[in-house]
Amino acid sequence: MLLNKLIHPEITSVLAASGHHSTILIADGNYPALNKRGPNAKLVSMNLMPGLITCDQALQAILSAVPIEAAMTMETETSGPYALDGDPPVWEDFRKSLRDAGSKVELKSLEKWAFYDHVITPDHVLTIQTADQQRYANLLLVVGVRMDETA
Repeated sequence: MLLNKLIHPEITSVLAASGHHSTILIADGNYPALNKRGPNAKLVSMNLMPGLITCDQALQAILSAVPIEAAMTMETETSGPYALDGDPPVWEDFRKSLRDAGSKVELKSLEKWAFYDHVITPDHVLTIQTADQQRYANLLLVVGVRMDETA
């Protein structure tokens, strides 16, 4: 039995085979996960019903398993039906989860099409499709380096 929070066998297998600079997309329930992913990415659906699971829950599991060196969100639109005034509330959840995991990583927002361009690269190894219904809850993580202390 695993000791960290992440116990999903497929996700654990992909993370164990990934390395530095590999990217992991935690996608919300509206993200086009089937066609907006890298050519090497495994798609794992974790969308049981609306809101279960959330992107932040997936983030907490990932943070328990691998080091993260960067975290990118999709920039919000400022006009149109999906526009928001300021950061989406879910971004504060992400910041809290990163802090709680001891990470110093700051969220960086990317323009929508630049975000997609970052996802569809050969470095993209995993998409976790959640059922999160919050707008702009997509999160692209870059795997860092394990920095064990040596004697």
